[in-house]
Amino acid sequence: MTVQIPFDNSYARLPDRFFTAQPPTPVAAPGLITVNRPLAAELGITLPNDDTGIAAIFAGNTLPDGATPLAQVYAGHQFGGWAPQLGDGRAVLLGEVVDRAGQRRDIQLKGAGPTPYSRMGDGRAWLGPVLREYIISEAMCALGIPTTRALAAVTTGEPVLREAAMPGAIVTRVAASHIRVGTFQYFAARRDVEALQALSAHAIARHYPDADGPLGLLQAVIAAQARLVAKWMGVGFIHGVMNTDNMSIAGETIDYGPCAFMDAYHSEKVFSSIDQFGRYAFGNQPNVAVWNLAQLATALLPLMPERDSAIEIFTHEINTFPDLFDLEWHRVLRAKLGLARVEEADVALAFDLLTLMEQAQADFTRYFRGLSGADPAQTAAEFTDPGPFNTWLLRWQTRLDRETRSPAERQSAMEAVNPAFIPRNHRVEEVIKASLSGDYDPFFKLVDILKRPFEDQPENRAYQAAPAPEETVTRTFCGT
Repeated sequence: MTVQIPFDNSYARLPDRFFTAQPPTPVAAPGLITVNRPLAAELGITLPNDDTGIAAIFAGNTLPDGATPLAQVYAGHQFGGWAPQLGDGRAVLLGEVVDRAGQRRDIQLKGAGPTPYSRMGDGRAWLGPVLREYIISEAMCALGIPTTRALAAVTTGEPVLREAAMPGAIVTRVAASHIRVGTFQYFAARRDVEALQALSAHAIARHYPDADGPLGLLQAVIAAQARLVAKWMGVGFIHGVMNTDNMSIAGETIDYGPCAFMDAYHSEKVFSSIDQFGRYAFGNQPNVAVWNLAQLATALLPLMPERDSAIEIFTHEINTFPDLFDLEWHRVLRAKLGLARVEEADVALAFDLLTLMEQAQADFTRYFRGLSGADPAQTAAEFTDPGPFNTWLLRWQTRLDRETRSPAERQSAMEAVNPAFIPRNHRVEEVIKASLSGDYDPFFKLVDILKRPFEDQPENRAYQAAPAPEETVTRTFCGT
């Protein structure tokens, strides 16, 4: 029995200039690290028990029946600088399936070899970023955040040259689609209105069937991004490389390169080694999102009948983002504080807490989880000077007195949104280090813990701890 994937490949039916037909480049010795069987079942994929056959498929050595492999082309602004042609430089889209819920999903091999868009790169990935993407994308899913998923991770039996020779690997990524803001930018820059019309129609049919033309598409993407970024910030997530070619119009988190989760809270926190000026800092993510959305609006302009009036209309829509984001972010903060009712002073209460946390460098995840517990006062231990926090705590408890939920109901609701476990950076680095010596047990353990982020898991309490000073990760890297 072989791997059976029920492909239905709509993107491959778009005009040839949307992509290059491109098979994966076979590797020397595929080896299966893991395959996500629950996700495979969700996608309608039949998997045998033969690890060798599974590895051959997800390494690109064997093409499953019905696959139409291709590399997508797109453009983008990278750190604000325009790149007129990018594209899948190390990824090959095998095709699409319609999952058990009726949703269309892409299946893509990342690290599958060079393509016409590799820009002198080798088209490969090394083991560290592959495990990192698998861990974090699956953790984000468990946290309830829209995200691409990880279906499989395999080794290639071939070295990849980065700072040194590293073991090669491939991750199989599942996405609602791989259409990016940069996909629209690519065709707009070439004044290819016919392609823009085809792309817009495809995106609307696939993601926002109720949207009315380009304006409706823009409105839907704006709303989706406002929800997404608010959810990121609610768990202390920093994407790290929010270029327009890394913004999915489906409203999913995509491209886990130099991303990270904060330990100590700081609104200007940056991890990415390539973000030298803090463009993609934690607190700047909403501003970058609206900048990116303005680029999408610009790319959609040729589809509107009257350019001057369209500019005015689209500008108005882009200007709705701050209020939409604030609405979503305030909703996230109220939930984290256990506030079911809406009062005007709630936002100031939440922001005052964040200010105190920043001043004290309190651990973002551990603090909110502690606040969710039966004795929130214990969280004062996060503060070297607990006096201002205790004053805030009295304000919060006074506010809770006006809620109609019982303390037990409030605690349960808070524990359902304030995770006990996140993929802490030092734990991910531990996994990668162990894998380089062939030990995948830490990887499997961390993946298992992160499947249940809102459970207490007392046996895994060590994974809730912030890093010791010598374990602290200050920089994360793209891996390309």
